[in-house]
Amino acid sequence: MAIKIGVAQCNFVVGDLAGNARRIVDAAHAAHAQGVQVLLTPELAICGYAAEDLFLRPAFVDACDDAVQSVAAQTAGLKGLHIVVGQPLPAPGTAAPSVGRSVGRTPCLNAASVLCEGRITHRYAKRELPNYQVFDERRYFVPGDRPCVFEVAHAGRTHRMGLLICEDAWHTRPAAETADAGADVLCVINASPFHIGKGDERERAMRERVLQTGRPLVYAHLVGGQDEIVFEGRSFALDARGAVAARAPSFAEDLLVVELDDGPGGRTVRGSIAPEPSTESDLWHALVLGTRDYVRKNGFPGAIIGLSGGIDSALVLAIAVDALGPDAVRAVMMPSPYTADISWLDAREMAARLGVRYDEIAIGPIFERFLAALDPLFEGRPADTTEENLQARIRGTLLMGLSNKFGHIVLTTGNKSEMATGYCTLYGDMAGGFAVIKDVTKTWVWRLARWRNANDPFGRGRDPIPERIITRPPSAELRPDQKDQDTLPPYDVLDAIVERYMENDHSPAEIVAEGYPAAAVEQVVRLIRVNEYKRRQAPVGIRVTHRSFGKDWRYPNTNRWRG
Repeated sequence: MAIKIGVAQCNFVVGDLAGNARRIVDAAHAAHAQGVQVLLTPELAICGYAAEDLFLRPAFVDACDDAVQSVAAQTAGLKGLHIVVGQPLPAPGTAAPSVGRSVGRTPCLNAASVLCEGRITHRYAKRELPNYQVFDERRYFVPGDRPCVFEVAHAGRTHRMGLLICEDAWHTRPAAETADAGADVLCVINASPFHIGKGDERERAMRERVLQTGRPLVYAHLVGGQDEIVFEGRSFALDARGAVAARAPSFAEDLLVVELDDGPGGRTVRGSIAPEPSTESDLWHALVLGTRDYVRKNGFPGAIIGLSGGIDSALVLAIAVDALGPDAVRAVMMPSPYTADISWLDAREMAARLGVRYDEIAIGPIFERFLAALDPLFEGRPADTTEENLQARIRGTLLMGLSNKFGHIVLTTGNKSEMATGYCTLYGDMAGGFAVIKDVTKTWVWRLARWRNANDPFGRGRDPIPERIITRPPSAELRPDQKDQDTLPPYDVLDAIVERYMENDHSPAEIVAEGYPAAAVEQVVRLIRVNEYKRRQAPVGIRVTHRSFGKDWRYPNTNRWRG
């Protein structure tokens, strides 16, 4: 008879120990009702990933263990079910840090406990601790040093489950030692942040472990948004040949049930296989989920967006409505003396298409008052970007005023191309609480707008973005006849340089050697360097590439190195 392994692909909340425990208990009851013998939960499921400096607090780690004990007690009656729960644990044989003192490394383990009928039968500590990209695990954890294999008796046979945690399975040694310890199946619990292409990358890496060990593998993955990172789920199972035998849907909670059966031809692995979405679909769902979870998990009743009639704010509005629904989204158009008529006409049209509340506040009179107040101090100096930035700062002030009064979070609308080059105004269009497309380049903004107009994944209506918004040359509209390309290279060139220099660490000389204009490379690299101080003051935003301006990017503001 087949043994069933379940994956609780759940959306946990960092620090909500009681709520996370309840989700695990509910999943355990649902899995038991389907005849599951082993239930896997994601990495650090009991506390959510990543709890960051909460791991430095002994009281937090103790409370996590109390919550796991509660899960064990509440599932004691589920006969024969083994539940793997990710949790932090104090490292054995280490003293607690001194009270009131900051420590560089706390004696803590990134661990998992195996629960069965009210008891904790096994515990395992992660052995490989990642310290790259968004990961900072060596700040919080010390590594484990031994494999963990636990036995599950079912239908007259003993099945041996080998437990690994995320990074362990990206290295050969932990998997090999787990197989040598007698594991029949590799059970991997994970919290692996999304970026474009990461799903395929995971399956390829796990296929290597399967082919290395000759064992089938079940990969349990987290789903949900946490600050700037998003987890897409897409849990899966591979048979002993490395072929995908089961896959959960992306960006949705799910209980994936995988059956492993021994037959004349060897062990078979089977389950439902969700289709692989397109890159555009993955990216759209990541932005929607990241926005929804940031707004809802932090208790905001809704969101406010400064709608300009341009492509960036239009895209953010469409994402926000898909994430929160039209009743929770408010759009505010703030025309200046330089705003073209088609901008507010298109803004009105889009708001009407999506059914959101729409308001207009003309900033011309406010702008004139600002100029009048500053005129004596600016005497003898020509107008420049100072006057342009004043308009953006007026708009930021108005949006934050509405946010303070009604409690809605301001979603900023700047994209990665702007964040890279500083083509944004500090305390102006950068003012807000969450930067939805902070890691989306301008060329991807257009691709996503086209994709969303052709698709309606959340039933909000097709073609939310008027065609003219997509096809118009982009402009900040802060001076007469302004166009982005007046001062920036074409976006296809700019974004290619950003990708190579910022995301992949290519040198300017290497980028020029690839055929990009030397003047454009020099300009973009210089702008990236001198605008670090702006990015340090930007709101957190959703990470969708393998390197974003956030945890992935840590450069000093004061810096004279010119490589």
